[in-house]
Amino acid sequence: MLNKDDTVFVLVDVQGNLAGLMHDKQTLFSNLQKLIKSLQILNIPIIWLEQNPQAIGQTIPLISSLLVGQKPISKMSFSAFQEEHFVKQLEQLDRKQVLIAGIESHVCVYQTAMDLLSANYHVELVSDAVASRTQSNKQIALLKMQNQGITLTSTEMALFELLGVAEGKQFKQIIKIIK
Repeated sequence: MLNKDDTVFVLVDVQGNLAGLMHDKQTLFSNLQKLIKSLQILNIPIIWLEQNPQAIGQTIPLISSLLVGQKPISKMSFSAFQEEHFVKQLEQLDRKQVLIAGIESHVCVYQTAMDLLSANYHVELVSDAVASRTQSNKQIALLKMQNQGITLTSTEMALFELLGVAEGKQFKQIIKIIK
């Protein structure tokens, strides 16, 4: 199970006009907001990525407005693990469980997750907080990642795992966010 002292969240490329083309984008955006707000309450580090922002655009305001004080890591490779700054930041955090979400499921999310798995990280994909332009591409990506050993989870499942108990200030704050 996820442990809040060993988990990092990787937010992949929720940018520009591409974000608006995602299948079931409202569910995607809603779950990403819930995740980010809740993970901040739990003090889970967030690594924020942008794919070629000069061409694709910046992270959508709905998401970037939640990441005040943070800067995205710009990348050109589909896999963030091919970006030296990402690897350094990940290594500095010294956490071995990676929760990953964003777009597109079958490209940047998939390639980043697979490289993390190859580097011996425990990778959990938040299946209701990833998307592709087509539902079929998302489903193929989920199936392929799961077959390779990546664990599928959901927004609520991951958050309740990280909480561990149904009491305390953090629990009360997160319940308000997810309900």
